[in-house]
Amino acid sequence: MSIRPVKHESRATPTMEGAGVKLHRVFGFGDTSATDPFLMMDDFRGDDPSDYIRGFPWHPHRGIETITYVLAGTVEHGDSLGNQGLLGAGDLQWMTAGSGIMHQEMPKGDFSGKMHGFQLWANLPSSLKMTAPRYQDIKSADIPVVIDDDGTAVRVICGDFWGKSGPVDGIAAEPVYLDISVPPGKTKRFPVDTYRSAFAYIFAGSGSFRDASTPFGVKVEKEFMGEELNIRDLSGNRTLVVFDTGDEITVTAGEKGIRFLLVTGKPIKEPVAWHGPIVMNTREELMRAMRELQNGTFIKADH
Repeated sequence: MSIRPVKHESRATPTMEGAGVKLHRVFGFGDTSATDPFLMMDDFRGDDPSDYIRGFPWHPHRGIETITYVLAGTVEHGDSLGNQGLLGAGDLQWMTAGSGIMHQEMPKGDFSGKMHGFQLWANLPSSLKMTAPRYQDIKSADIPVVIDDDGTAVRVICGDFWGKSGPVDGIAAEPVYLDISVPPGKTKRFPVDTYRSAFAYIFAGSGSFRDASTPFGVKVEKEFMGEELNIRDLSGNRTLVVFDTGDEITVTAGEKGIRFLLVTGKPIKEPVAWHGPIVMNTREELMRAMRELQNGTFIKADH
């Protein structure tokens, strides 16, 4: 077995989307070869409703799949085909936009105003860009949880892992999507397909995905006694870790444990031409989609 080395680490960056939702972009809108077939990921969380309550009003999608995973609060969604629903804590929606859909997502905090969720975009191969749109709404209770003897817990959202299969199926990239919690000080190895792209996104606690003796974190500047120091931030929070090749990843949890998403997928290796949430293979296809948006033929009702 070969441990995947860390290829790249970065911090999610603050940005604003929708009608004024403050969030952190984990990756996206740049070179996506390292995360292919995944194009973008956002981490939206906050305790102040004014940061997220304006939500993501009506907007188009084509050529991709969007994966929305809610940890706190709710997200109400609706679309141009008449579908609507509500995602609560622990719920997930896997939407295949395919040939095109108009939809909206409106977040709302829990009783204390807290909201937290993730949205991941997965590319569709050219052969499925114009497939019929579909939804998979998954309730928290339907997501299997595997707990190891040392207390490590894994929610299997998509794919096969430790003898369990996630409820999401029929996805082009054949992804594995896991929500993993490792107790303080524990070192764990997790199998991954050698030929898949793989990344981890830490959203609680800290840990090392390298040799146990190597401090984990991203170099940041901090001020101490009036001086700017380059140090390693050991929090791990909002850190993306992209892995190189191998068939296992290893993690050693910090003193408060670690919780992260582990995502792998089969690379598509096709050209990407995109304008926001419309992702095609060529500029010509992209321009056609934009014309259809303008002339009212974007939604393919004949599916």
